[in-house]
Amino acid sequence: MFHVFIDGQNGTTGLQIRDRLEKHPDIAVISIDEERRKDHTAKQAIISEADAVILCLPDEAAIQTAALIDEQILIDASTAHRTHPDWTYGLPELSPVQREHIRTNRRIANPGCYPTGFTLAIRPLIDQALLPRETAIFVSALSGYSGGGKAMIEQYSGNDAAACRPYAFDLNHKHLPEMAKFSGLESAPIFLPHVGNFYQGMLIEIGLKKSAFTKPMSSATICEAWQAAYAV
Repeated sequence: MFHVFIDGQNGTTGLQIRDRLEKHPDIAVISIDEERRKDHTAKQAIISEADAVILCLPDEAAIQTAALIDEQILIDASTAHRTHPDWTYGLPELSPVQREHIRTNRRIANPGCYPTGFTLAIRPLIDQALLPRETAIFVSALSGYSGGGKAMIEQYSGNDAAACRPYAFDLNHKHLPEMAKFSGLESAPIFLPHVGNFYQGMLIEIGLKKSAFTKPMSSATICEAWQAAYAV
């Protein structure tokens, strides 16, 4: 039996991960009492019983807990380690060898939601030299309110009047570093995210001019580039 400890097990992400893992016949999820979750001694005792630890914490807390872990497989769902050179980015479709890197590394940074959609769309066009790495890109995205955590869920849940709205107007969204690093672009895109009045789901739109490509392109040839990149 493989034992997994979810640090932050009662948050939105932690609850979903726990629900999935508890259905696996070869995985046992171990827990810490809620009143002891900030007790580092108690937490370290729980960690010592685990084969893998999944961090579903704010960035600062994720960094603190990661420092307690030496031997266990560690998966961090926060943004804290996504561009860290000692961590493997947990997106297996990123390259032909990425799945093996994830399998063999003991520190995995779980990719962000917006960066996953953006990177999977843009990376094949960069890798196949269809788009120059210096291309300036604007991306607009819409996601459900569950991504905002408990406070946003409470704000939107059952509130039919809650409107779709943009945010991060300073163009400094926390996902931008990983969007730049793993897309293959030389610099981060201009990124305007929105939250919609629906629980879960995501739509990402990237506007590209024909003149940006290195050769004549159509929607069909773009799809062919994706199919070549993600062929099983």
